[in-house]
Amino acid sequence: MSRIHLIAPSGYCFAQDAAQRGVQRLTEAGHQVSNQAVISRRFQRFAGDDAARLDDINQLATLENADIVMPVRGGYGVTRLLENIDYSAIATRLRNHPLVICGHSDFTAVQLQLLATENAITFSGPMLAGNFGAPEMNVFTWDHFWQAITSPEFTLCWSSASPACQAQGTVWGGNLAMLCSLLGTPWMPDIDGGILVIEDINEHPYRIERMVLQLHQAGVLRRQKALILGSFSASKPNDYDNGYDLFAMIAALRQRLAIPVISGLDFGHEQRTVTLPLGASGHLLCHDGRASLTLKGHPTVNHCGKIYSHH
Repeated sequence: MSRIHLIAPSGYCFAQDAAQRGVQRLTEAGHQVSNQAVISRRFQRFAGDDAARLDDINQLATLENADIVMPVRGGYGVTRLLENIDYSAIATRLRNHPLVICGHSDFTAVQLQLLATENAITFSGPMLAGNFGAPEMNVFTWDHFWQAITSPEFTLCWSSASPACQAQGTVWGGNLAMLCSLLGTPWMPDIDGGILVIEDINEHPYRIERMVLQLHQAGVLRRQKALILGSFSASKPNDYDNGYDLFAMIAALRQRLAIPVISGLDFGHEQRTVTLPLGASGHLLCHDGRASLTLKGHPTVNHCGKIYSHH
């Protein structure tokens, strides 16, 4: 049994039924879900005004009786809060009393800031409404979430028509748009020799390419050992593209970038998604149409709710 604390630092949860279904699914599995009042909180398009949403995050520094922190959903909002988040206090709490923090999408900015400023590891993975509250829970997503946050070391394997390669380094990244939004700010992680993993939703292939090239032209990609592409949901091209689709875009990136570009990982806004510890140590291996990524060095929680740190 784990104690899950909800936060809502981004957009209003318009899918209230999905969020409630997520709470029910988790509680029926034996877990406690606290702070449910944030599910219905609303101010304009946001899940509460800036002060309330900022308090959700800063309260993590003194949070008790919780093992897992999870946003209700993504959507724009955390960018408004960045200057006022007390990363040092949150990181001190995490060092003294480790906490599994898991989310994705807009929440990526908070996760990368914690990594950049305090070297704190969080998990990029499912959230309450979109994943745990889906009409039918994806079995892979459910199983892998609990595996990732309870195992001090685990390996992902997937099919990938990618060039043979091997790399070892810090695994980091998350939502591509949020990653690019941090360029030039104090909250962009300064990582050399890393394995960068990216995903996004509702971005046309040319916009994905433009953001990846922004990372390339800013000097970020040349400092990495590999780039792993997750899912890019709703990226369908149109007639104007004349054959320029996601596959053509990936082929163009492979020709241009000096690092391996590995595709095919189930990671992102789809119902089927892996859970990745951002900031953990990773070992990537690609060979004969198969890819594997072994991760270790991240905090875990056992089924009785106790958190362990493996640094």
